[in-house]
Amino acid sequence: MTLTTPNLLTLLRMATVPLVVYLLLFPGPLPSVLAAAVFFIATITDFLDGYIARNYGSDSNLGKFLDPIADKLLVNAALIMLAAMPRTPRVPAWMVVVLVSREVLVTGLRAVAASAGQIMVAEELGKYKMVLQSVAIQGLLIHYTYFHVDFFAGGMFVLCIAMVVSVWSGVEYFISAAGLIGHASRPQGSKRAAI
Repeated sequence: MTLTTPNLLTLLRMATVPLVVYLLLFPGPLPSVLAAAVFFIATITDFLDGYIARNYGSDSNLGKFLDPIADKLLVNAALIMLAAMPRTPRVPAWMVVVLVSREVLVTGLRAVAASAGQIMVAEELGKYKMVLQSVAIQGLLIHYTYFHVDFFAGGMFVLCIAMVVSVWSGVEYFISAAGLIGHASRPQGSKRAAI
């Protein structure tokens, strides 16, 4: 199996997750800015791998599989740390539960699709959700007020919008895949879908 440039960028994005988590163990302004910078670099790789895959014929099933996993790892890790950090104000835990639950459910849906031999790519609404979440998390990571801008308040505002879009896109995933789930759930000898 040959790793393409988009796949390498996706793996790089996954590698930034532990660094973001480590930086968020420290609640001060400097670690917060550094975590925001690392997160920004990671979101740039998300744009680049998609751009290169689409425009240079580097698309692959591995990329379609790894890309959403990398996004979920990065976003969910950042959200969980933002809710758990010992600083105030912080992201409400219930919002993180809603957002992470949606990702887990959609990931399960992808597993069902994969067991049926199909790769589910991100829907348009799901892409908007990712953009909104990235913008929101960027502000929430910075957290503090700079240049008279309250980054936490701005991040929370965008995160509320992202949560609505996230739930909406999750419902769309399940509606569009209802037939696939019904087919995959029918008994087929001893075969079972591994989720």
